[in-house]
This record gives sequence, C-alpha cells and structure tokens, in this order.
Amino acid sequence: MKQMINGWLIIDKPEGMSSAQVVGKVKRLFNVKKVGHGGTLDPLATGVLPIALGEATKALSYILDGTKAYRFEIKWGEARSTEDREGEITATSPHRPQRQEIEDVLPLFTGMIEQVPPAYSALKVNGKRAYTLAREGQDVILPPRKLEIYSLTLLDTSPHSAIFEVVCSKGTYVRSLARDIALHLGTCGHVISLRRTAAGPFHEKNAILLATFADIGHKTELINYVLPLQDALADILALEIEDIDGAKFRQGRTVFSSYTTEEKPVLILCRGVPLGFAKVSEGHIVPLRVFNIKME
Repeated sequence: MKQMINGWLIIDKPEGMSSAQVVGKVKRLFNVKKVGHGGTLDPLATGVLPIALGEATKALSYILDGTKAYRFEIKWGEARSTEDREGEITATSPHRPQRQEIEDVLPLFTGMIEQVPPAYSALKVNGKRAYTLAREGQDVILPPRKLEIYSLTLLDTSPHSAIFEVVCSKGTYVRSLARDIALHLGTCGHVISLRRTAAGPFHEKNAILLATFADIGHKTELINYVLPLQDALADILALEIEDIDGAKFRQGRTVFSSYTTEEKPVLILCRGVPLGFAKVSEGHIVPLRVFNIKME
C-alpha cells in the first residue's frame, strides 16, 4: 500500500549519482507514488537536492524559480568538452592567473549577464537533448541566455586552481561560468568540484546525507525528516480564505474575493492548511494547482 506523505526531504546528494537515481532511492524507501526533485544536479556535483513527496510535487515549478548558491573549484590551463573533469581535453594554456587578476574580473560576472549554456546540457535542440547531440559528435550551438549573478566571491587560490562561491538565479550553469571566467583571464579552465549549498529556502545545514538517511531504514523514523509542504513556500504571498470558500477552491472552483490583483501566483490557505496556488484577478481567486490534502 502506497503511503500518502506530503512534504520535503532535503538530501545532501553524493558525488557519482544522478538526481534521478536519488529520487528513485527515496521513492523506494518511502514507498510513495509521487516523488520529484527541485533542480537537477550533475552526477559530479554534491549538495542540496530538495526532494518533493506527494502533493509537494505540485509546488516544484514554484521553488525552481528560487535563488541557488554553489561552491566550486576551477582548474586552470585545461578546457574540457563537458566543461568539467569528466570530459576530454580540448585546449590547454600555460597561463595561471594570480589572485589579483581573478579579483579584478569578478565584477564582469556580477549582475545581469548573458551566458552560453554548455553543449553537454539537458537543453533541447530541435527536440533532442543537447548532450545527446554532443555525444554523437555533432556541433551544438546554444543561444545565450540572460541570468543574474547576485554575488561571486573568490574564497581561495592555489597555483593551478581557485575556489569560488556564487549566488545566482535559476538557469545558471556553473560550468559555463567557470569557462567564461577562465577565458577572460587569458587562459582556459574547467570545474573540478561543484557543491550546491542552497536551493531556494533550503540550505546545506538542513540537508541529510543520503547514506545516513538510507541507514535509518525504519519508515516511521524517516517521516520525522520530512518538512511540511509550506516550508518551501515562505517567499510566496499567502492568502487565507474562509472554510466555505476553501471547499469551493478544493473543487477547482473560482472564489469571489476582495483581494487586489496580483501578477504572480499566490498560495491559498484555509485554517493554515495550504490548499494550492491561484491567480488573483479582478475580484476572483482562480485555482491554478490544487493540493489534495485533507482538512482536519
């Protein structure tokens, strides 16, 4: 019998596993039907991977818009086909930038910037994944995309590498950021380590190692680590409605309201219980996604 568990599990993803593999493992541990993750991490990457259970999967598209933070290390002098250490060497350079050189270029990568995504990415080109085309030996040219880098900090340097911390908007490819920093420094480079330290409202201090979680084993104990559905939605405007309107909303019906128009979706609550997301316009609350959660 599949259990109904609604909420978030914050996993510290280990290196070498795909995000989909982590989802599969959590699904087996909990024996639940609906499981999803909040933002793909490459197998090489570690760190914060929010896992949505049950009705929380309906909120994934809303938290995916949140800010992300990463810590990463660039190795200077080698460009790689995948822009990380797993790819083949495509170019080399003898230049190794000094700390002050690096500090001087960081403002160029802060604020609104344009970035060309890596060829080895999940973006689609004519209906096919870019990485599939790249593996077939085809030249993959992806258009630049606008994104925002809120902060970019140099943490440490060594003769052949440097460690950075970045806080950025969704859609940022750290591998491409590393590539472009190296090019602006007159060298080439690739990512040799990558860790996501935050995803939206979730931070690494709240994440639990997948191995530790799997060792717990007992389902009743596992549930203690599941965070409430609304924990990921603290930054979304919430509106409380009365019981009679709550019943209509749960049926997917429009509710009349005196609330002002909101451009972004809002979270609808009834007696503190999240009912779903809605568009508020011209005196109406129009359901967009409705949670199937029982009211006490």
